[in-house]
Amino acid sequence: MLLVVLEHDRGSMDEAAREALTFGRGLASQMGVPLHAALIGSDAPELVAEAGTYGAEAVYTVAHEVLADFGPEAWGESAAELARRLDPGAVLAGGSERGNEVMAQVAARLDLPLVANCINVNTKSGAGEWTMTRQQWGGSLLEDASLASEMPMLTTGLHAVAAERAESPVEPAEEAVEVSLDPSLARTMVKDRVVLEAGVTLSTAPVVIGGGRGVGSPEAFVPLEELAAMLGGRVGCSRAVTNNGWRPHSDQVGQTGTRITPEIYIASGISGAIQHWVGAKASKHILAINIDPEANMVVKADWAVIADLHEVIPTITEEIKRRRA
Repeated sequence: MLLVVLEHDRGSMDEAAREALTFGRGLASQMGVPLHAALIGSDAPELVAEAGTYGAEAVYTVAHEVLADFGPEAWGESAAELARRLDPGAVLAGGSERGNEVMAQVAARLDLPLVANCINVNTKSGAGEWTMTRQQWGGSLLEDASLASEMPMLTTGLHAVAAERAESPVEPAEEAVEVSLDPSLARTMVKDRVVLEAGVTLSTAPVVIGGGRGVGSPEAFVPLEELAAMLGGRVGCSRAVTNNGWRPHSDQVGQTGTRITPEIYIASGISGAIQHWVGAKASKHILAINIDPEANMVVKADWAVIADLHEVIPTITEEIKRRRA
């Protein structure tokens, strides 16, 4: 079987987990094996049925007093124990920060190699020979790799595939699995949460209005805020903006910030350094507003307006107001 370790947050499945199940269906078919899933944590059983809608034929649930919340060591050891017992043909997880961290723990505990951020994987069934293409440098470089392993440890490239429900959803068999976890594994565990904001988040917003160094000042973000509010979106920013202290880090789009997937990203005054592009490239469409026609964001965008953002953004806002009047 192919075992997919599903990421969730207190009983809410992460999009990366759905992507991993979607990716896993194709890989399991290629391997000629069934697709199974692992759900770790006390809230995990609520997600068994959802895993079935994405093709998981069996789901293993793991609960333990140490698993009160997410912890990479406890989750890693739980998944490693499952792998030891089940001996799957491969173990897969979504390529989010948590997914990669947990799979690194699993691979280390099983003394097996991990290949992260794969966008495709091919195997010679039963031969233990694998080839894959994986993302490097946040997706700006694709690497062809080969692996000799009887139980490959893999993660998918984040947003490498769109999460799609199975054409024929199944009602998965559910099996509760007991694991032995040392209390010391709780040393790296989420202990508390602070809600910084309510409503639409940067990662889920259908529209993101991004501002870079070209915005000029914290106060100059007000027109971007107005436009974002009008479109039901959020304001994002580049690393240069957070470095200048104009916006909090939670607003940063990029490799070291939030990776966004809106219907449209309006990048204003952003040059488009590779770190920022990594966080923005999964947007369905990108509109760049910049006075520099050679800016990386302008070159890579679907559409570009070569003009002063301080004139363009208010003009867009006024036009929307006029049409809605």
